[in-house]
Amino acid sequence: MTELPPRSRLVEQSLRAAGIEGEIVLLPDAAHTAVAAAEAVGVDVGAIANSLVFWSDDEPLLVMTSGAHRVDTSALAARLDRTRIERAKPEQVREATGQVIGGVAPTGHPAPVLTVIDEALRDYPVLWAAGGTANTVFPLTFEELVRLTGGQIVKVDSSV
Repeated sequence: MTELPPRSRLVEQSLRAAGIEGEIVLLPDAAHTAVAAAEAVGVDVGAIANSLVFWSDDEPLLVMTSGAHRVDTSALAARLDRTRIERAKPEQVREATGQVIGGVAPTGHPAPVLTVIDEALRDYPVLWAAGGTANTVFPLTFEELVRLTGGQIVKVDSSV
């Protein structure tokens, strides 16, 4: 068995501490997008719990969104009563999560990150999230994702 990268081992420790048993899978190739991740694990793109880091009111905001959705930052800012939400710069992502864009996990960060979870993820019995690197993923349920992150469940896209 191939050893997990150091960042993925931190994620694995967080999963075990939270009582989540899903195993981190090491993919043969990087999956920098939700589409690539879905193809790699053989699921609908909507079942990918895509980790997007934004900057909002001087702090990081992790949005766990369905891979089938685009985050409407204006609508989300209004729903969260935030002044503004904008995409975090790569260095802000790394500082907030200890991970790089394309591999950000919902956990395993140096400190807790305020998190919101796309309500559409509730539609899938099993979700797949990044495991701390662009070529690692792991399965979990919607309920486990909410428990793991302490995230607020919110509609993140602009659909009616």
